[in-house]
Amino acid sequence: MRYEIDSAMLQTLLPSFAAAEDALARLDERVVRSPVGEGFAERSHFFDAAGALWVAGELVHVEDLVLHDAHMDSRAPSHELTIAHSVLRARRRIWTGEPAWALGASGLATLTATLGEGEGTAPEVKSSVVPLETDDEGGDEDGPLAAEMAEIDALLARSQKLLDIHTGKLPASETAAAAPARRNDDPLGLLGDDEWDEEQRLAEWRGLLPLAESLPPVLGAIILFEAWERIEPLRRQHWLGGLLVAGHLRARGKVASHLFSFYGGLKLVRHERRRARDRATRLQAFLEAMHLGAAAGLKELDRLSLARTQMELRFRGRRSNSSLPDLADFILSRPMVSAAMIARHLRITPRGALNLVNEIGIREITGRGRYRAWGII
Repeated sequence: MRYEIDSAMLQTLLPSFAAAEDALARLDERVVRSPVGEGFAERSHFFDAAGALWVAGELVHVEDLVLHDAHMDSRAPSHELTIAHSVLRARRRIWTGEPAWALGASGLATLTATLGEGEGTAPEVKSSVVPLETDDEGGDEDGPLAAEMAEIDALLARSQKLLDIHTGKLPASETAAAAPARRNDDPLGLLGDDEWDEEQRLAEWRGLLPLAESLPPVLGAIILFEAWERIEPLRRQHWLGGLLVAGHLRARGKVASHLFSFYGGLKLVRHERRRARDRATRLQAFLEAMHLGAAAGLKELDRLSLARTQMELRFRGRRSNSSLPDLADFILSRPMVSAAMIARHLRITPRGALNLVNEIGIREITGRGRYRAWGII
C-alpha cells in the first residue's frame, strides 16, 4: 500500500493541514511561556490515557485512573483501567526519554517487549541476564519462593532475547528459534496467531520513518498514524500508535514543550471519519484531531492559569516556608486530588491536608462528606 501524499491529495488536505500547524504552534508557544506548563504537561498524560481507551471503545474514568496511579483504588481495578494505566506509564516513559528515543530501535524495544511494563527500564540493555547465585548444596532450589523466582528468571530471559532481536544483536540463525511456539493449552490458536508476525509488521512500519522525516512534521505524523492503523503491528498495544505520533512531533520540534495529547483530540472526531474507506477522509480526520486537541489544550491552559491566579491570591503574603505554593502546583498537575494524596505528596497529616485545602479555596467535586476529592473543573 502506498503511503505517499501526491499533489492532488495535498491540495485537499491543505486547509486542514494549515489549521493543525497553526494550532499546534500556538499551543506549544503558550505552554513554554505559561507558569502552569509543567502541570499542564502532567495532566495531559491522564486525559490522553483515558482518550486512548475511548477511541478503542472502552470507558475509563479519569478519576479512577488518578486513584489507581496513586495506589488508592476505591475498588478492584478493571482490565480497562489496567490498560489505561499502561498507557499512562508509557507516556511518562516517552516524555522522560530523549526526544527521538521512542522512535528508535531501543525505544520501541523497551515500549513493546514487556507490553507497557518497562517504565523504569533503561533505553539500552548492555548486560545479559545474570542468574541468581546459589550455594553448593542447592538449597535455594527447594525454597518456598523457588517457583516464583524461576518464573521471574524466565521472564527476564525472554525480555532480553526480544531486546536482542530488535537491536540486531541476536544472530540470524537464532532469530527463527526465538519465535514463540504455539501453546499446548491453546490448540485452536485463540491466544496467539502464528501468521501474525508482529516483528515483521513493526519493521514494516519503521520503514516509513524516513518518509515521515522528509515531510513537514504534521504530515509525517498523520502518515505514521495511518500506517499504524492499517498495518496493526501490535495487537495488545494498538494504543501505542498515538503515543509514537506525539513522540514524532516532539522529536521534530513541532511540540517540544510537552507530549501532545493526540487521543484527546481524536476522540472528538466521529468514528465514521476515522475509519472511512477513503484515505483522504481519514487523513483529514487525523489533521482535524490535531486541531481539536490543540484547541482543547489551549482552553485547558486558560482554565489552569485562571485557577493558579485565584490560588495565588490566597497564599500571597504568607511566610516563605508555607506549603500552599507546593499544594497549588500539585493540584495543577492532577485532574483531581484527595486528602490522602495531598498528605503523601507534602508529607503532612491528613488533617493538615484538609486545613490547607480549606485555605487555598479549591472546589470539592464529589459532593460528599466523606472520601472527598478536589479538582479544577
